[in-house]
Order: sequence, then structure tokens, then C-alpha cells
Amino acid sequence: MSDPTLPDFHGFERIPLHEYAERAYLDYSMYVVLDRALPFIGDGLKPVQRRIVYAMSELGLNASAKPKKSARTVGDVIGKFHPHGDSACYEAMVLMAQPFSYRYPLIDGQGNFGSADDPKSFAAMRYTESRLTPIAEVLLGELGQGTVEWNPNFDGTLEEPAWLPARLPHLLLNGTTGIAVGMATDVPPHNLTEVAHACVRLLDDPDASVADLMEHVRGPDYPTEAEIITPAADLLKLYQTGHGSIRARAVYTREQANIIITALPYQVSPNKILEQIAAQMRAKKLPWLEDLRDESDHANPIRLVLVPRSNRIDVEQLMGHLFATTDLEKSFRANFNVVGLNGKPRVMDLRSLLSEWLGFRTDTVKKRLNHRLARVERRLHLLDGLLIAFLNLDEVIRIIRTEDDPKAALIARFALSEEQADYILETRLKQLARLEEMKIRAEQDELAKEREQLLAVLGSAAKLRKLIKDELLADAKKFGDARRSPLIERDAAQALAETELVASEPVTIVLSAKGWARAAKGHDIDASMLSYREGDALLAAVRGRSNQQVAFLDSSGRAYSAPAHTLPSARGNGEPLTGRFSPAAGTSFVALACAEESQRFLLASSYGYGFVTRFENFIGRQKAGKQLINPDKGAGLMPPVPVQNPESDLVVAITTAGHLLAFPLSELPELEKGKGNKLIQIPPARLKSGDESLAQLTCVRDGGELTLFCGQRKLTLNWRDLQAYSGTRAQRGSLLPRGFQRVDSVESN
Repeated sequence: MSDPTLPDFHGFERIPLHEYAERAYLDYSMYVVLDRALPFIGDGLKPVQRRIVYAMSELGLNASAKPKKSARTVGDVIGKFHPHGDSACYEAMVLMAQPFSYRYPLIDGQGNFGSADDPKSFAAMRYTESRLTPIAEVLLGELGQGTVEWNPNFDGTLEEPAWLPARLPHLLLNGTTGIAVGMATDVPPHNLTEVAHACVRLLDDPDASVADLMEHVRGPDYPTEAEIITPAADLLKLYQTGHGSIRARAVYTREQANIIITALPYQVSPNKILEQIAAQMRAKKLPWLEDLRDESDHANPIRLVLVPRSNRIDVEQLMGHLFATTDLEKSFRANFNVVGLNGKPRVMDLRSLLSEWLGFRTDTVKKRLNHRLARVERRLHLLDGLLIAFLNLDEVIRIIRTEDDPKAALIARFALSEEQADYILETRLKQLARLEEMKIRAEQDELAKEREQLLAVLGSAAKLRKLIKDELLADAKKFGDARRSPLIERDAAQALAETELVASEPVTIVLSAKGWARAAKGHDIDASMLSYREGDALLAAVRGRSNQQVAFLDSSGRAYSAPAHTLPSARGNGEPLTGRFSPAAGTSFVALACAEESQRFLLASSYGYGFVTRFENFIGRQKAGKQLINPDKGAGLMPPVPVQNPESDLVVAITTAGHLLAFPLSELPELEKGKGNKLIQIPPARLKSGDESLAQLTCVRDGGELTLFCGQRKLTLNWRDLQAYSGTRAQRGSLLPRGFQRVDSVESN
């Protein structure tokens, strides 16, 4: 009994919302999977593609016909078979006409059908004309021979084929892509000749493995001449599992000093390549190139010219970098997910796919032969009746003229079937009068011979396989061509480090007291003579190369690094480092260094603690820098001192009180970061009061000399003189001569 408290739905079904939503979504999902996104293994087409090809055949637009407006085809497709948007239907039609999108185009388009630069730049359908290409015969040639099932169209007024009787595995020839619900498909295009021979191999040897079939199908064959560089082992795995990836690389040649790109990977736009390279050039990340231009034309569809800065540039390294950083090298996903003969989608390996297609082809050929056999037997049956009529022509004419029911009379008089009697009655008298017994018997003999041949093929699996094989080879000979995409195993390209791309030029990096940095070309720059912003002045300057990293140290001991070539020119005032990095509040930049990563430096604080470290430890990727040295609270940071020879160099430490200590650098530890060990003894009380601290720090190589600058005077100490101040690490050292105890700067030779 119904609940009287609930409203009356007048016979409508009432179900829970979640159940309705689940059912509706499942129905939608199955529609998308089976009737929109995934191709059928038999003809390799999605429904919209199948309907376009069939509608064009119905319009008589074969390869030898005069083309008609594309709008006419689209109108027939959406009006008769595919009630969806005209723009989506036309776009699917255009795709089948683009030679750069389809390996074997099914439609011959006249007019603007887009370009490799912009595949979607095609003209409106009212402007373009189209017809089928000769290879479409492979899909349509057996359509009217009883080979397919026919389904009613969307409104039940017409019939359309459930599939097309493909004579070749079109799914592999042109490939396909599609995204369904919860699954997708990506089948790359292949070479027709290779696929046909693989099918023949499988017919001859049903136990052939995927590796055996790959002796014929060596890999995908895209519509472009770009190289497929995927290793053979990876391709074998792809065809064994039904999914994987394929990597394609552009082809280039040399013309004098220029680099000419002549082929691009599948579906890669030349304009996009030029934009990607130009973006790197604008960002100063590709200084090896001076210019690039597009010289493509009808004679050379792809011709991109790259002009290097000089002949000394390693072209292979440059192109390797471009392969890694642009679409000149591209990876394509492969997923052989198709709707099988049982109507269910699944991922197939190469052998399963070809085996199932051969099953489809075998059934199609059987249907074609049986259809032909039925027509031959019917014709023989009619000829038997026609021969009787010829031999008894006068009696036949009498019966037709005198009998009220000539059909029944003919059947009774000559023991004819109804079909034979109808055929005799439908035959014109003048044709009947001209018939000759020899012609009828000759046609009977010919048809009887054909019937025997058809029965022999249908009764022998070997003869049926031979027929399929001969037809495959005939189509391969007629429509096949050479492979376009060469298979060349190469390692995946690696992008060059930024420093490798930059020309190695001498530069002088300048740091101002307020933390502004810039780079001047050359090593003969007097940084003190450069102009500075009002209230600013020179703090430090170092020499380096444009392809090196430069490190900046702040007062807390953190290091920040940047490529030297990215610093602004010294023609201006530079840029504030606070805009490039994120130092802690209250800190300031106090020192800088530039060198190769293996170069060692002596780092120390003004409290007399230090250690040796490599320049690679200065370098970090974070804007907040990395902690390198941990100075005591209140201690300042000394400028980094380059080390020449860690085994023989002397460390020279001078305090503000005039004490100088020289000791072997080997007594100091080499650390990645830290506080370090004590270099020279400074009384703690004098450190705390600020009366004394480390004033100068340097390294002197074996046999070198040291010059002290004190105001207008200077004092030079050679290697022997320094022995008078030598000692071990952490000693107090000796007092310098009167007048030279306040050292402003030092210079080591």
C-alpha cells in the first residue's frame, strides 16, 4: 500500500537520487567509451569518422569524382547519422584530410585545411571542398557485399553500417587518440607495408611472438621525417605490454656555419619552436646563438635556420641542449586501448591486436564469399529458368497470352520456382527473342566454375588464408610507401648547465657598501673610479669569469650565489641584492667571492676563528641563502681569502694591535660550514671591549712576499722575514715594528 503522507507521482517511477545518478553516469560512461572516444578494432574508426567516410561514399565523393563543398558532407553527416555539433564534425573531417596529422589521409581536401604551423587554422566548411582519397577504398570497397551489419540511424529513418569492412588494420595505419571516462587511447601511426607483412607473418605462423612480428613492424611511422630515438628494447616492451612512450627528435643539417632544421616531431609547430628558442635568447640563457629565422616554403615545408655566434661553438652540444629544453625532442604516450570484437575495451599487445583484426578480416571475407556465392547460385537458378523459357519460347508466349494466371501456369507446366517464373515474366519480349542458348550456357558454365571456386575457398582454411594474404599484399603494393620516420637509437638529450652555455669572458664583480652589485667586462677595471649612488661607495670587488658563480656573504655568515653573467652591467649603478635574495632583517652584505667550485678559500671572523672550505660550499639555490660561517656574537666577517696551495701556504693574521702571526695553512681544518678554529690569540677582555680584533688576513705562497700598507708607508716582508713571525696556530704572534702596527691593507705576491 502506498503511504498517504507522500505525494502521488501518477505512475512515475520513484527511485533514490544516488541510484538514478549512478545509473545515468554509467550509461553516459558506456556511451563515451563505445560510441565516441575509443576506436573499434575492425575498421580503426570512431563513430564520427565512420559516419563521415560513409556519408561521403553515399554522396558519390570517391577519389575520381569532382569534390563538393565540405558543408554538404557535414550537413549529411549531422542530419542523417550524427546529431551533434557541426563544428566538431567538421574538425574531425579536417583532421582526416591533413597530411601532417594522418599518415594516410582518408579525405582529399581542396582549400585551406590548416597547416603544420597551426592545424586549427583551417577555413570554414563553406569555403573548402573535399572528396575521398584512393586509400579510402580499403575501408569502403566491400561495403555492399554483405560484409557488415546495418543499424537504424538516430531517428530510425535510415540505416548505417555498424562498422566498415576494412581490408587493412586501419587502426595501426593512422593511429588514434581519445579520452573516455576512466580510460584513454593513444595508438601511434604505422607504415602500411610493414603492418601488412606482419599480418602475413601471423597468417603463416600463428604462434609468432611480438618479437617476431617486430621484424616487420619495427616501430611507429609518423607523418614527419623526425627520428624515432627510442631504444629497440623499449619499443619491444611497448608492443609487448600495449603501453609505453615513444621519443622523437628533429633532424638538422649544417650549411656552412648555420644549423638547418629540416624535420620536426609529430604535431610540433615550427612557430612554437622559434618562440621557445627566442625566449631563451631573450632571457640570456642561450648566448651561443646569434639569430634564428624561418625559411619554410612550398619546396621546403620545414626549414628553420639557427645562426651560431661563431664557428668555435660545439653544434652537437648546442643542439643537445635545444633538444632537452624545447619541443625539438618530444615524447609521445602510447596506449593500445581499443574496443575489441566482443564490444569491450581492453589494452592489447601487438600480437593480440593483429590476431583479433585477422579474425575480423577472416569473418569479413567469409561473409563476402558467402554473399557472392548466394548471388551466383541465385543467378544460376534464374538462368536455369531462362533456358527453359528459351527452349520453349512459343509455349511460354502462349501461356502468357492466354492464361489468367500465367505465373501459376508456368510453374505448373515447366516445374519452375516462383522466383524463376517472376524473372521470366519480368523479362522483356524483345530480350527474350534475342536470347541465344549458347550465351546462357556460357554464363552458366562461368558461374558454375566461380561457385566451385567459392565453395573450395570456404571449405579450406588454407585457401582462405591464402586469399586474405594475397589481398593484403596486393593492397600493400598498391597503397604502401617507404618509411618516413627513421629509427635511430640515441640517448635522451641533456640540457647544459647555465654556466656551460655562457661564453667565458673576464669580468669584475663590484659590491657597494649599501649592497648594490654589478659586473664590468674585463679585469682591468678600477672599481674605485666607477660612479656610485649618492651616499654609497665601493665595498669590495673581485675578478672572475662570466660563466662562473659569484657568492655574496652577509654579516650573519650566510652565503648567496648567482651566475655572474646575470648581474647588470657596470654602466649603471647595478641592482640591490635585496631584490634578488632574501637576507634576514638587520643584516647587510659584507663580502663576495668568485671562482671555480674546486677553489679553496680561507674564511674567518674578526674574533680570530676560521677554517678552509671549497667555493662549491658558497653556492646555494635558495633565495634565503645558506649558513656558511658562524661568527661569534658581535664579530664581523673577514673577506674570503683564496688559497693557492693548502700544503705549503702560510696564513698571515694581523690584529688591530699590530700583532702578526704566520703559521702553516695545513694546521686549519677543511669544513663545509661552521665556526672554525682559533687563528691568532686575542685576549678575551680586549675582544669584548673592542680594543683589539683581527684586522687583516691573507695567505702567502711558498717563497712569496707580503706587503703591508700603513697610511702613506708600506713594509714588504719576504719569505725569510716572515719566519721571524712564524709560530703555530692560536699563538699571540710578534709585534710589528713601530709605525707599522696599524695596517690598513695587505698585498700578497
